[in-house]
Amino acid sequence: MSIAAPTESPAPPAPGTQPAASTAWLTLIAGVIGLAASVTLTVEKIRLLSDAAYVPSCNLNPVLSCGPVMATPQASVAGFPNPLMGIVAFTVVVVTGVLAVAKVPLPHWYWVGLAIGTLGGAGFVHWLIFQSLYRIGALCPYCMVVWAVTMLLLVTFTALALRPGRIHKSLQLLHRWRWTLIALWFIGLFLLVFIRFQDYWLTLI
Repeated sequence: MSIAAPTESPAPPAPGTQPAASTAWLTLIAGVIGLAASVTLTVEKIRLLSDAAYVPSCNLNPVLSCGPVMATPQASVAGFPNPLMGIVAFTVVVVTGVLAVAKVPLPHWYWVGLAIGTLGGAGFVHWLIFQSLYRIGALCPYCMVVWAVTMLLLVTFTALALRPGRIHKSLQLLHRWRWTLIALWFIGLFLLVFIRFQDYWLTLI
């Protein structure tokens, strides 16, 4: 009488990552803000292309003026307006935020992918910051909104991508002080903007 070998039961699927409610809402709100800014920039670009005399709503003063920025090659790096990339990216973020708020667990690889994608976006943002400050000499207010939410999302998604208890020692300190570091980033950006255009700011005093 032969005894059948026991069959191995399939391994249970890896549990999804469910972010905290505050993180879920931050993702959704940041995504909506970024999407709104990207859509607005796209509409302004279309209006400017159809009417050369059109004055964009974000032309506030000689420094905060998106019209000159839109007319540069840096505004269409891939051959089409940069905000179109923002529309696609922030749509994904909004959908993710909706799922997170609805408490739908998402696989860990998804958060890792978002973190990597946002890291690439952050790199692009810093290139645009350099171009705006030191090559174009003007700042686009809506673009600055995109810069801000991109950095917030980078911190959020990176924290979700790093599995609890598996963070390398060299990253533990960065993870612990991540919000302090992002606050310092905002302060640093503010100082760069002030120093670059200090001649104009001083005329307002």
